[in-house]
Amino acid sequence: MTDAASAANTPPRPTRETYEQFQRAYETLNTGLFDGSLPNCLITLQRRTGTYGYFSRARFVREDGEISDEIALNPMHFEDRPVPEVLATLAHEMVHLWQHHHGKPGRGRYHNRQWADKMKAIGLQPSAGEGAAATEGEDAPKETGENVQQHITEGGPFDELVGKLLSRGFTITWKERREEDGDEETGETGKKSSGASKSGKRVRYDCPECDQRAWAKFDARLVSGDHMIPMQPSG
Repeated sequence: MTDAASAANTPPRPTRETYEQFQRAYETLNTGLFDGSLPNCLITLQRRTGTYGYFSRARFVREDGEISDEIALNPMHFEDRPVPEVLATLAHEMVHLWQHHHGKPGRGRYHNRQWADKMKAIGLQPSAGEGAAATEGEDAPKETGENVQQHITEGGPFDELVGKLLSRGFTITWKERREEDGDEETGETGKKSSGASKSGKRVRYDCPECDQRAWAKFDARLVSGDHMIPMQPSG
């Protein structure tokens, strides 16, 4: 039997294929953008409404006591975003991990100046939302705040590194299927635009910094008393 025929007869292994791809991407970004200074972490897939991904420090522990941070990626957005943008989210969270181990993170969900400067150094331009602070005059881009995404700087370190990775055949093989009724479709910001959560049912809210949870109506505005940051509705 030829190698091609053997591969065709091999049952798919979605878990292994998915996590090997993200581990490969993590190691490539770590080596090329962070000089290999980041420890390995546990990469998970989480459907947290309103976010493309998040970082949680020291979230997991192994039986022998070894601690691991977590980087979560939202698979709801793998289909509607190009692979470089998904990897930009991974790099965004890796900068949070870098700050946790080598810098001074902002309080709660705040993306501070050190984080923004590191993002720009690796080739990602921070783009903050409402309430962020401009740094150099009225027309300066808003780069810090609680809700910050990023744009890939053309020709920058991230752009060139990911271009090489894609040229070697990297892809995200498994992507979430969309429901035909559109209840789970999301907009550019990652926030759900419509769906069953507005039917009056109670939804769960999670604190981004700890395991605190609460149940309330879909449009409630809850704040974690321990960290004084907004709680997020779960997907």
